[in-house]
Amino acid sequence: MKAMISTMSLALSLALAAPAYAQDNAAATAAPTATPTAADADAFIAAVEKDLFDYTVEASQVNWVNATYITDDTDAMAARINAVGTEKSVKYALEAAKYMDVPGLSADTKRKLDILRTGLVLPAPTKPGAATELNTIATDLQSQYGKGRGTLDGKEISGSDIEAEMGNLKHTPAEFAEMWTSWHDNVGAPMKDDYARMVTIANEGAKELGFADTGAMWRSGYDMSPEDFAKTTERLWQEVKPLYMALHTYVRWKLNEKYGDAVQPKTGPIRADLLGNMWAQEWGNIYPLVAPPGSGDLGYDIGDLLKEKGKAPLDMVKAGENFYSSLGFAKLPDTFWKRSQFLKPADREVVCHASAWDVDNKDDIRIKMCIKVNSDDFVTIHHELGHNYYQRAYNKQPFLYLNGANDGFHEAIGDFIALSITPQYLVDIGLLDKAKVPSADKDIGLLLRQAMDKVAFLPFGLLVDRWRWGVFDGSIKPADYNKAWTQLRLQYQGITPPVARPDTAFDPGAKYHIPGNTPYTRYFLARVLQFQFYQAACKQAGWKGPLHRCSFYGNKEVGQKLNAMLEMGASKPWPDALEVFTGSRDMSGKAMMEYFAPLKKWLDEQNKGKPSGW
Repeated sequence: MKAMISTMSLALSLALAAPAYAQDNAAATAAPTATPTAADADAFIAAVEKDLFDYTVEASQVNWVNATYITDDTDAMAARINAVGTEKSVKYALEAAKYMDVPGLSADTKRKLDILRTGLVLPAPTKPGAATELNTIATDLQSQYGKGRGTLDGKEISGSDIEAEMGNLKHTPAEFAEMWTSWHDNVGAPMKDDYARMVTIANEGAKELGFADTGAMWRSGYDMSPEDFAKTTERLWQEVKPLYMALHTYVRWKLNEKYGDAVQPKTGPIRADLLGNMWAQEWGNIYPLVAPPGSGDLGYDIGDLLKEKGKAPLDMVKAGENFYSSLGFAKLPDTFWKRSQFLKPADREVVCHASAWDVDNKDDIRIKMCIKVNSDDFVTIHHELGHNYYQRAYNKQPFLYLNGANDGFHEAIGDFIALSITPQYLVDIGLLDKAKVPSADKDIGLLLRQAMDKVAFLPFGLLVDRWRWGVFDGSIKPADYNKAWTQLRLQYQGITPPVARPDTAFDPGAKYHIPGNTPYTRYFLARVLQFQFYQAACKQAGWKGPLHRCSFYGNKEVGQKLNAMLEMGASKPWPDALEVFTGSRDMSGKAMMEYFAPLKKWLDEQNKGKPSGW
């Protein structure tokens, strides 16, 4: 599904390439004295929060226009306003660092100082011109991606269309290879030198803030040390890895049956372009190729159901809103419907990459998509709205707490809601005839279809930032950017490009979150957390059956408890927020393993005697 390649809340997060801060130095009046006091720190935080709150509205408006009207002028406007933001964000981070050891700090002030110091994505150094150069590069990289084109049968094809065609099983392996190669060559390769320059600048800024490099700074934002965070993500991966390995073995065998040894051998890695997705990150589009006989035929496709009922893109968004309303959340404001981008305009360039926005830090929430009437976008809408409802739930918090408990939380909310898009839910909203609800003997098919997206994504969710961590710490040199990317994809995903890749290539740039400078481990965390949230909601709803059949649609008790977690925002360490809703203080892959336990047993049976690994 598109949800995990398509989410970013631009307005509220400090963790952006373009953080928004006031141009006039409102916080300068609270600059630290020779011997700063706790009262000085409190005054500094108060001035900064007012400054940032006011400025993010203007910056969000400018970035919204840039994303929905890509021109040289809007690129320049965004670069200018974001350069000011980067300069201010670094200044505030440096000043915050001076207060960290002041005696008598309240827990609240210390937390906000930590957020200021660690919340940046691309910190520019304080030397003149650095912020402008950094933001010009960052803005240009995003625009390059938005204008990206590949080819199919030698004819140019846009980014949103080529994504869809990669999931079209009518294409031949040669056509898949053409689309994959042209997209990576055309979009990624031209970015390489600019990306390397951007890394150099950002690392200089991170070192001024006291971090070893930008990657270490990213890993510092999780209420634990960078080292402990890396260990936590590795622990979670090891908990769920057996499920991925079983799925990889099964899918490779099925692709071999479809295409033969010359295209996809029975052993070794899977060819990246055969998995129904440009990045081989989610494999749901090739479900028809791997579906088990009998139980694999679910009897319906959500996209087909939507079309049969004559549903338009706006109807899909209304259905998403209805789910949240059923839990007791207030309806979306009128401005949401007037100001969101739901369709791709025919007359201009836009970033189709789906995202959720809060423009005024209050109630001007929006989504930006180029919606197509299909199953993927139906799920994506539920996901993006999860960001919007989270944003609105915590909008009474102080500015620096206007964010998720950690960035994985923000991604997981909509995804755990989407897990409740069960056959029964589709009946409840009038999309599916009750007589067509798949019987229990279809469960393996239902679970396999989910796993093709949820489980297949896990290693990709890890490797994107592991590659960037290596780039930032210098262990991956520019000359080896592409080689290291290809090696990590082999190591974690067990996939390989359809054609040999030259060292001059820059395949990472063909993935939006790299030129978009969006940290990616959040998506891995979200894949794990969403099952914890889902399991907790089903327990609260009194569900007694198999976990994967649970839908809590319409349960107001679940909504109340969910809102209690959401409205905390970033005001407390994430284990506190997790405990409010789930009763646990630890992220764990056990709920995901429980959800897919029947499938794991079935996959192990299918894989007997077949080679595993690569």
